[in-house]
Amino acid sequence: MATPLLLVNSVNAINATLFEKLSYNFINDIAPVAGFFRVPMVLQVNPSVPARTAPEFIAYAKANPGKINMASAGIGSTPHVAGELFKMMAGLNMLHVPYRGGAPAITDLIGGQVQVMIEPITGPLEHIRAGKLRGLAVTTTMRSEALPDLPTLETFVPGYEASPWYGLGAPRNTPTEIIDRLNREINAAFVDPKMTRQIAELGGTPLAGSPTDFGKLIADETEKWGKVIRAANVKPE
Repeated sequence: MATPLLLVNSVNAINATLFEKLSYNFINDIAPVAGFFRVPMVLQVNPSVPARTAPEFIAYAKANPGKINMASAGIGSTPHVAGELFKMMAGLNMLHVPYRGGAPAITDLIGGQVQVMIEPITGPLEHIRAGKLRGLAVTTTMRSEALPDLPTLETFVPGYEASPWYGLGAPRNTPTEIIDRLNREINAAFVDPKMTRQIAELGGTPLAGSPTDFGKLIADETEKWGKVIRAANVKPE
């Protein structure tokens, strides 16, 4: 009998708290198998915003409380909760404007209807390179090869980190030998230059490690985003 597998990501960790009733328990029902990769997001603004660095933007936002529109890909999306975490840690008052996906949000950011957005790097990358948007910082703890000139946001907001991640899960009762074999095969793929190159083209970094390592990431992220959702009183649409 084939073992069903599940692509798991940071949205699952967010949804565990965002929705009061789910047909499954993300922590208890899913056995972690292996991580795939995680992707940095980028704090970006419309070029009309008079800030060229993250500290300048923070100062500008503090001087204009409630007047800056922060776009996201939707209520409870990774960009949304990443933005809420930024607001809380930097002490900012910005108006959240949810869209139905990242693409329309980026379109309005370019058009100036909204002023700022935190979005996975793949979406706005070419717009930043073309000067249509201004990148201020990346949200991972290390700089991104895709935008090497941008500093990390944690440089200015100590402890800040937010990055979508992807991996593989299986039903909780899956035999350990199957999980371990899958984990070995996935980790072996990260040695392949072609695979690492494809991940790098997405702006990502491999998430090599054991099932236990991936399980810890899942638990930590579920707790982290649960705290943000409760503190910001985020409710699903």
